[in-house]
Amino acid sequence: MVTFAHTAIKKPPCAIVNFYNLTDQTYSKVMRKICIITGSRAEYGLLRWVMQGIKDDPEFKLQIIATGMHLSPEFGLTYQAIEQDGFQIDRKVEMLTSSDTAVGIAKSMGLGLIGFADALHDLQPDIILVLGDRVEIFAAVSAALVARIPVAHLHGGETTEGAFDEALRHSITKMSQLHFVAAKAYRQRVIQLGEQPESVFIVGGLGIDTIKHMQLLDRTALEASLDFKLGSKSLLITFHPVTLETATAAIQMEELLAALATLKDTQLIFTLPNSDTDGRVMIKLVEQFVMQNPNSCAWTSLGQLRYLSCIAQVDGVLGNSSSGLSEVPSFKKGTINIGDRQRGRLQAASIINCEPNRESIVAALGELYSTSFQAGLSKVINPYGEGGASEKVVKTLKQYAIAGIVKKTFHDLPHNNGSGRN
Repeated sequence: MVTFAHTAIKKPPCAIVNFYNLTDQTYSKVMRKICIITGSRAEYGLLRWVMQGIKDDPEFKLQIIATGMHLSPEFGLTYQAIEQDGFQIDRKVEMLTSSDTAVGIAKSMGLGLIGFADALHDLQPDIILVLGDRVEIFAAVSAALVARIPVAHLHGGETTEGAFDEALRHSITKMSQLHFVAAKAYRQRVIQLGEQPESVFIVGGLGIDTIKHMQLLDRTALEASLDFKLGSKSLLITFHPVTLETATAAIQMEELLAALATLKDTQLIFTLPNSDTDGRVMIKLVEQFVMQNPNSCAWTSLGQLRYLSCIAQVDGVLGNSSSGLSEVPSFKKGTINIGDRQRGRLQAASIINCEPNRESIVAALGELYSTSFQAGLSKVINPYGEGGASEKVVKTLKQYAIAGIVKKTFHDLPHNNGSGRN
């Protein structure tokens, strides 16, 4: 009988763990289980090619948990798009309530925590991979923290001063062990939060990968898919609640719609708000506007192909979505960024900032269509990079040794002098 007393078998820094089967002395291989959690259409669009890279790699086992808006008929049952892309969803965590009030959102977070506790216990992933800052992701990462499951976080370090996503994002950073950020400034901010520099990787923006992978629809095919004609002028509108403001959602949407009503010979494509606080009142206002204005249409979920194809075909994008800052510049198109929701993010020269009132929005529309602004778009550089983020994430997940990383040491920034003050 062979014994292995006092022999420690260490995990190598790769996804496959080799270990002895003590019965027949042969090697077995265990794939690293990576669990991706997604709760919204936009988030899945960013994760799509990371998921594909993990699925295609024989050293990984991909697990998927769908939650949030993906499972809601009201928001388009977008989990079906994940399955149509060839992915298997391992667990579904229902957590949305029928209320978008502060109380309703808080209760949804509680339901999510309960559901993720069960799902993670069943799946036993080696690491979970999450993106961004929504309440669904906060609940999932909180469950992983208690379960002692390592977390890899995408797009941390960014700031959105008008939304409580800001606090959720930084909290998720503190509960994560690996960090994939879009730019140098964001890496510095994650380190500033106390994360070890060697755990923070600059990969660029994930949305650019989706642009490069997809064969977009041309104008004719897009119009047929939408059953809606584009015009000599066309705009895409994506406007969400500013969740750190009280009772402003309806007022701001009314101001935006009033500004859009002044446009002549312009076709308008709306994507409806997410399940954020006060989102439903904004949805009703858009639906009423579309009923009264035949030059407009609204979609609960365009899907990534039609959404990106719309950006390619329209004159510009209006609203306060992060995609207006991180993806639209790659199309050399202008973005009108309304209000404070995205305040603090890196911006290309193609971004026009304005206040959430009709006068400021109308002025911004004038600038968007001005000859000088349009002439400068060809020179725009996207600060979120030129693509390749998904491949960098997958490569790092293969090479990074995750054994023992749940325990973290706080990284203190160096002091500028001997006084103890920074």
